[in-house]
Amino acid sequence: MLFQTIIYLLDFNCLLYGLSLALPAIMIVIFMSEDTALDRPMTTIEGSLVASLGCIGGIISTPLAGFAMDYLGRKRSAVISAAVGVLSWALLAFSNKVEVVLASFFIAGVAGAIFLIVPVYVSELCEDSIRGTLTSGAVVFYGLGMLLGFIFGEFMDYKTIVYVGLTSSAVGMALLAILKESPTLLMKKGLEDEAAKAMGFYRNSKSDSKVVVQEIDKIRGSLAPESQSEVKHEEEKLTAEFAAVAPAEKLSMWQFFKKSRSTQRALALTLFLMTVCVFQGMIVVQMYAIPLFSEAIPPEVLSPNWCSALLSAVSVISGLIAAYLTDAAGRRPLFIYASIAAGVCCFGLGTQLHLHWGPGWITAVFIYFFCSAYAFGSGTVPFLLMAELFLPEVRSVMSMICLEWAWSCSFTALFLFNPLVAAVGIGPVFYFFTTVCFLTAVFAFFFLPETKGLTVDAIQLLLVKKKGQTSG
Repeated sequence: MLFQTIIYLLDFNCLLYGLSLALPAIMIVIFMSEDTALDRPMTTIEGSLVASLGCIGGIISTPLAGFAMDYLGRKRSAVISAAVGVLSWALLAFSNKVEVVLASFFIAGVAGAIFLIVPVYVSELCEDSIRGTLTSGAVVFYGLGMLLGFIFGEFMDYKTIVYVGLTSSAVGMALLAILKESPTLLMKKGLEDEAAKAMGFYRNSKSDSKVVVQEIDKIRGSLAPESQSEVKHEEEKLTAEFAAVAPAEKLSMWQFFKKSRSTQRALALTLFLMTVCVFQGMIVVQMYAIPLFSEAIPPEVLSPNWCSALLSAVSVISGLIAAYLTDAAGRRPLFIYASIAAGVCCFGLGTQLHLHWGPGWITAVFIYFFCSAYAFGSGTVPFLLMAELFLPEVRSVMSMICLEWAWSCSFTALFLFNPLVAAVGIGPVFYFFTTVCFLTAVFAFFFLPETKGLTVDAIQLLLVKKKGQTSG
């Protein structure tokens, strides 16, 4: 029970990040209207910045968080990220100037480093058998934060939402203080006694108990750097090479990366998954949900805020089921079938927006089904694999690179969406998203390994096998 509570404390800060991202989506129309809650209406350019400034903040903070996790620790990095989130809400609470609001949305993006920290932190705390479910919690709670934001937008005014966000983020930051540092990081720094105490805290056991000793031994084994020069592809040969490396060998990050074929392949694979995660189009649907729903469903039938809240609810429920299925059914089949389903929904949505062959509510139906399919695949699996594919020596930096790339892709997608719509129309843009979905399924079928229930060492062995030997 204690362990689950700890995981929820970490995921709660992802919920607050989701809430901060929902605020621009629900307030953008009001900010640009004559009835604005700010000191003046936003211009068109300022309105476009509302959606993209958070991405720029994330691009800047992600590399800093990647290095901070190693040098300051997972816990301190999480606290700092949460404190930045408090600052972003505080700016909104104490000023209604347009420039300050835009700065706040940028700072909220900086606080998005929590989305890098929490999956890495959680993956190092949980057992292999439940790693997929618990690591996926960050994505689920992020969606829950978006859901709460749209519900708040229906019942609360702007300032009330801000005060709720400020209070909640302050509480979330304070609760992080009760956590211990990651045992894996402490072992990496040679602090074995502290690592045992931290593991005892997370397992609710004494530091010298059998379960803690076994966990520490497992971490110690995973920290031995791999030697993959002249690598043979037989598993016995690989295992022998792992054991042959002297534990005392100390490599720089770049030397380790050049030496480790499994790390190189894990990085290439994760970067591809992060790319398709963005260009399947869900981030565009989330940011422009209210205009899409305004066109699809008359406001007197159901308000755009409620439609968007329902979209977030679908995302949360699908994410919860996906979190369970990642361990029950496996990452690979879930990702493949979900990408195919997302492609079908995206094609239907594109043809409806392009040709208007059905009533407006068909648009909403396709959006909801697309959201669900996306949550089962690209909305969950890439972030899970980012946390489990890499060896502990490079996990922070490699995860940072992957999330930095995802932020860059998100900014590109949001920045190009309106010009593309103006040039070719919204329907053909969704045809592009459809193509990405189907190509993702093909790629995953041939190249995505199955990592369900595997230890870090076993995953590395899987990554250096020949094509065609992929598990699952």
